[in-house]
Amino acid sequence: MDSIPSNENSIYYFNDNNSSNRTIIVITPTYLRLARLADMTRLSQTLMHVNQLIWIVIEDAVRISVPVKQLLDRSTLQYHYWAAKRRPGIPVRGWTGRDVGLSFVRRQFASMGDKAVVYFADDDNTYDVRLFNKYIRNVEKIGVWAVGLVANNVIEAPKVLNKKVVGWQTSYAPNRKWGFDMAGFAINLQLFLQAGWRKKCEYNSPEPCLMNQLNVSWDDLTPFGVDSSPLDVLVWHTKTTVKITSSKTYGYNAEVIH
Repeated sequence: MDSIPSNENSIYYFNDNNSSNRTIIVITPTYLRLARLADMTRLSQTLMHVNQLIWIVIEDAVRISVPVKQLLDRSTLQYHYWAAKRRPGIPVRGWTGRDVGLSFVRRQFASMGDKAVVYFADDDNTYDVRLFNKYIRNVEKIGVWAVGLVANNVIEAPKVLNKKVVGWQTSYAPNRKWGFDMAGFAINLQLFLQAGWRKKCEYNSPEPCLMNQLNVSWDDLTPFGVDSSPLDVLVWHTKTTVKITSSKTYGYNAEVIH
């Protein structure tokens, strides 16, 4: 077993012997709230252990947050960060940020083609480092996997038969065609580059809208982690809740809601 470098300024990358050299592009919508810096700190510390990664962060506001910018600078990650206010009429928070981030990726990184994979990572979820190198980096079309604590389920996961997705293990609308959360899939960049992006969305949630735009089917899905032992969950749909009685920061770097 390799030893972890003792230099306190170094970053240890958990490669898990992955055989793919694909770049991982992570798109994260974010917005001001009391626990945001705590959540972003946790996410950045996870991503710092993943090599060959680009982080796209979209602020739901008219301007970026200075504390978030400082956090990103400290992370040493390759990142792009800007503000894009949520469009009126959009039913779900984060939808605008994902759309804006994806448009940027299609313009900026088109030359990567199938050598990159896009993952939409909420800023408050909890991610196992193995998710990125064992699952996401090896996605050839669309990869899917289990998510914990989502849609009032302990676990929501693809239903697999003979290594093919045949449905969804969930108690929330189990017969829907796309029974997964944003945290439960990643998509090869080449599919985004080939999509027409002209179909009108008829859904109120982003997951089926995205799949409809890409014109894909279950045959395009590759399930990950369904034949491992134990059946580990590598991403959890967590939400940090806080209760405060004072908003004083005493000069420390924190975000407050006025």
